[in-house]
Formats: sequence, structure tokens, C-alpha cells
Amino acid sequence: MERLTGLIAFARTASLGSYTAAARVLSVSPSAVSKSVQRLEEHFGLKLFSRTTRSLTLTPEGRDLYERALRIIREVEDIEQAAVATRAEPSGTLRVTAPLPIGTNILAPALPRFTARYPKLAIDLRLGDQFADIIEQGIDVAVRVGNLADSRLISRALGPHRIGAFASPCYLEKHGVPDRLEDLLDHQCVNFRYQSSGQALRWPFAVEDRLVELTPDACITIDASDAVAAVLAAGGGIGISPTYVAAPFVKRGELVPVFPDYMVDRFAITALWPESRRGSPNVRAFLDFLIELFPTPTAWDAIVQPPRRHDRAP
Repeated sequence: MERLTGLIAFARTASLGSYTAAARVLSVSPSAVSKSVQRLEEHFGLKLFSRTTRSLTLTPEGRDLYERALRIIREVEDIEQAAVATRAEPSGTLRVTAPLPIGTNILAPALPRFTARYPKLAIDLRLGDQFADIIEQGIDVAVRVGNLADSRLISRALGPHRIGAFASPCYLEKHGVPDRLEDLLDHQCVNFRYQSSGQALRWPFAVEDRLVELTPDACITIDASDAVAAVLAAGGGIGISPTYVAAPFVKRGELVPVFPDYMVDRFAITALWPESRRGSPNVRAFLDFLIELFPTPTAWDAIVQPPRRHDRAP
């Protein structure tokens, strides 16, 4: 059992590149991970990592053991999932990952309803925009923007990732409402920067049957969607936001859409889960819950862009 624990600690460390990251995934301390790996090295009489003050690199012997350890871990997880599938009621721990904005604005407010429905099931929600190997990290369900191509994963589109321009009523009263997209060049603009690439967002607008993209000069650039919305609500200018981030501000009257007819469905919000979790009652319960969270239209899109009078049912 101690060697199995050491193999798990070693494999997670090799996948993530540090004891700290592996400890976070395994819910133990970094020192516990380090000691498990050291005991494994002593048992096999091998040096598995080349260590520096800044990084861990697999040795040739470590790379060979890493591939073998992954196969063992996957077998253990398959056994665990087979046992879980025999239970009629969801229970245990469900590991979920999502980008920070989706987790903060969509999942987190809804989780109390889910845990009330399944009191024996605990949720381990991990938020971040970094791409991670879902299987290696032991994730049960991932929510992502776009459909990541991975033959080991099953996916289901949940709803549109709609984005559009927003500003506060006080800003528009002071500076005027732009009539044309070109007018944005004369306004204070707040832009979003991708953390993964460092690139600023090109603002997309759906104009009739074509996509128009602009990159206005920004007085403020931020790498977090929620912070962009907060600056806009404070009167900082016009900026682009996902509708699920902007909706609470719109509902409170702190933001209004700018060019609402030009909003763009940017990719899709997608749920992904490993093939090995197909029969898990925990995963099935959470997927059903996600589908409930994404009706057509979604609650946040209905707030941001309510149906026009002639679009409503009689």
C-alpha cells in the first residue's frame, strides 16, 4: 500500500512538475508528497527526478517508471469507478474543474442546490484557466470553453459562450452611446488579456452575416473577466464581457449592453468526462444538473438580451 501511495505521488508530481501542485491535487502537504517519492526512490534504488531549486525533471529511469505508474493508476481508477457504478445513490467525492469565470458565476452559486439534492456527495471544485490533463489529475467532470479533442474523453455541449460589449449607464450618459462600431475608437475602452498567451482580445461583433473584429486602444487592460466587468460597472468605459459575467451587473442596473444585436456566440461551453467515468452515478448526476443549468436561452442571456416584443410568444 505504501508503494502504491508512492507511485501515485510520483506520477502526479511528474505530470504537474512540482510537489506543491501534486499536493494540491492529492489534498495532502507538499512534504508528504516529497517523502512518498523519496521512499519510493529508496525502495527501488533509483533516482527518479533530477532536482534543482526551480524544477523537477524526470531521469531516464523516472520516465520509464512514470509510464508504468500511469497504467497502474488507471487500473486502480477503473476498479474504483466499477465499484462506484454499483451504487444506486451518488456518494463520495466528485472532482470538477472549470475556468475561473464559469466556476465563479455559474457553478458556484448553483452548487448548494446540487449538494442538497445529493447530501452524500461532496464536490471538489478546482478553478483555473490552465489546460490540464483531466485523466492524469483524476478529474471526473471538466467544464471548458470549446470542445477539446481527446479520444479518451466524452463531451457534451452545454450552451453558448456569448460575449458582447457593455458599459455603465453613468459612463454612457457622460460620453454618449456609440452609434457605429467605428465610434468605439473615440471611447474609453477596457480590454481583456488572455493569461495563457498574453494576447489582448480582438473584439468580435456579428454584423448581419459576417464577423467584424476590432482592437480599440484600451485605457485599462485586465486578465480576468470578472475584473473587467467590475471596472465597467465603475464607469471605466466600454468593454467586452461574457454574458454570464455581465448578467448580475445588468440585473442590478450597473451595466447595459452596447450594440446588443451584434453579440457573438464564441465557441461553446462544453462538459467533458473520461470514458472510464461513463457508468459513474456521481458523474451522471452532475451532468444532469449541468444540463439543467443551461436551458435555451440560458438565464444569463435572458437577462442581458431579453426577447424583443415581436419575438415573444403570444
